[in-house]
Amino acid sequence: MPSLLRDLFAPPARTVERDSVELALRGGSSVEILRVRDPRAKRIKLSIDERGARLTLPQRASLKAGNDFLHAHLDWLAQQVARIGTQADAPVLARGETASLPLRGAQVPLRWGEGRFAKLDFDGDGLRFRLPARAGDAAMRRALREFYEAQARADVGRWLPHYLPSLPRAPRQIRFKVLSSLWGSLAPDATLALDLSLVLGRPSAFEYVLVHELCHLLRADHSPAFWREVELRFPAWRDERDYFHAEGRRLKASLRALLSPL
Repeated sequence: MPSLLRDLFAPPARTVERDSVELALRGGSSVEILRVRDPRAKRIKLSIDERGARLTLPQRASLKAGNDFLHAHLDWLAQQVARIGTQADAPVLARGETASLPLRGAQVPLRWGEGRFAKLDFDGDGLRFRLPARAGDAAMRRALREFYEAQARADVGRWLPHYLPSLPRAPRQIRFKVLSSLWGSLAPDATLALDLSLVLGRPSAFEYVLVHELCHLLRADHSPAFWREVELRFPAWRDERDYFHAEGRRLKASLRALLSPL
């Protein structure tokens, strides 16, 4: 069939449909569920991460089936909300109102002032955010991201020289990104990507992720030999893995909330 006729008689493409629903949890709290009807989905699926809760429905699934699925998993959802937190729990960056910011496992006091450029930096025993009178939300959040990246690079700069002598080569480049699930990755060209939210958590956990990814310069897998390399350089890596299981989602949610427009 000629391509023109094939295009004319082809069935219309089915699009992903989205809406949201408020679900009451036991104890009086509630959570907003993003409900997604996806033609590619083969089964009903409920998931939650730092971006919120999501219910995925196949094309032919009814809303009643979706609601029944939610209520059947209500206890699981409540546990995940308690572990990850909700959007209401996440920090908010509001000019003149936010009194502290997360950094290296602590809440650092924050003061506000005016300046010629949008800039966040240390000032005594806390932080000071200087902004021009007409600075908008985007400029404020860009300055915050630049500050966090500078602090993360400073941390890596302190740790990296200790580990480089035992490695075959140094990373080609180090980049900081807002990652959804991973904490870091090493590309085939030795470019190292690290999650920017690492600088919000305790420094030992950040250092462990750096060591983990550096060890991939020696072993590109997660074999027992790889973990022996990690153990040799960072014996307490299991403690940091447990820390991420307990606090990792909150770190990612906090960074996403701080860098996203209200």
